[in-house]
Amino acid sequence: MKRVLLTLCLFLICFILSNNTTTSQGFTVGIVDVEAIVKELPEAQAADKELIELSKKYQDTIIEWRNSLETKYQNYEKQKGMMAPNKQQEELEKLQKEAQDLQNFSRLKEDEIGKRRDDLLEPIRVKVKEAIESVAKSEKLSMVLAKDNASVVMYFDSKFDITFRVIDKIKRGK
Repeated sequence: MKRVLLTLCLFLICFILSNNTTTSQGFTVGIVDVEAIVKELPEAQAADKELIELSKKYQDTIIEWRNSLETKYQNYEKQKGMMAPNKQQEELEKLQKEAQDLQNFSRLKEDEIGKRRDDLLEPIRVKVKEAIESVAKSEKLSMVLAKDNASVVMYFDSKFDITFRVIDKIKRGK
């Protein structure tokens, strides 16, 4: 609901501006492609690589565990006819517990990857936000809209896109 209201408010602002970047009150708008900026940052590329490696490591473990569990279940199915009913129940409970352990492990590792992603991306978010703010202030922009959120930006003239000035700002570190 909040996203819908925000989108509606931004759409109304854009409508009021009627595709003019400057109103009689000096209201100016810039457009920025955050995704393009992030792709240019070495620390973002390193974070992405680390997250892919971590995810692959856990995924390999989960796949190996799942295959092992599948083999155990197939063996159980083959042998259960020769087992006493209480032994069948005991083996089935073991398999169910292992399946639950696998599910818990998977969820735990997803949470761990999510936390690591947040830890890696927060400094990048701050850096990009600060650079956008700095460029916006130096260009005397009243508002900067994200180019990659299609529900907000209906149209823009590329001359108001400050993406490359933000990238330059970050790379120069000033």
